[in-house]
Amino acid sequence: MLIIENLRAGYAKGNEVLKGVNLSLATGMIHGLVGLNGAGKTTFLNVLYQFMRPSEGQMRYNDAPLRRQDLAYLETENYFYPYMTGHEYLQLFPSGRNGFDVAGWQRLFALPLNEVTESYSAGMRKKLALMAVFKTDKPVFILDEPFNGLDLESVHLLTMLLDRLRAKGKTVIVTSHIYESLTGCCDFIHYLDGGVIARSYAKDEFPLLQKELQSLIERRASGLIGELLR
Repeated sequence: MLIIENLRAGYAKGNEVLKGVNLSLATGMIHGLVGLNGAGKTTFLNVLYQFMRPSEGQMRYNDAPLRRQDLAYLETENYFYPYMTGHEYLQLFPSGRNGFDVAGWQRLFALPLNEVTESYSAGMRKKLALMAVFKTDKPVFILDEPFNGLDLESVHLLTMLLDRLRAKGKTVIVTSHIYESLTGCCDFIHYLDGGVIARSYAKDEFPLLQKELQSLIERRASGLIGELLR
């Protein structure tokens, strides 16, 4: 169990982004995280991975302080060193306890690992970054917009891989701006609003969350859209 209690963080004095996040994430589950622009999703993930220090609160995993060594983090935009091949990129990441079958993953994702990453498309780079994250085989996976840039086949493959992580007892946190990609794989979706978790939704409540988000967006924008497109 990953327990987050009263997590507060910001980028400057008086600019608090996270305002007391409380969240319990069960092991062996896939947890979606949604929120409108500016809700604090990126800040939350950066604090969770310890890119940022919280001003208050604690994070515990299995009754011990959460360590970065427990986490694998796929960022929305991944950095690739110039003139580095796919094979060389993968070598930057440690293998998990069960090793890493590079040839098998290459067959799954069909990547030209001997070529430099500058020749890769956006989707190929995303698949390479995913391979690197899966290679580490950590107990907790943080995947920020993992479906971005993937083609139809790769989206389905990623959903199958997430199912496998669940079966292995991993704790998975996934964000996506495509709501349907979360409803297709998540056990729970947690709604971040105003720097706090406003509510957590179980699978049978996903339609309710979608309706509430759509209603909120329409209330905020309908008047302005009416003026712009008179």
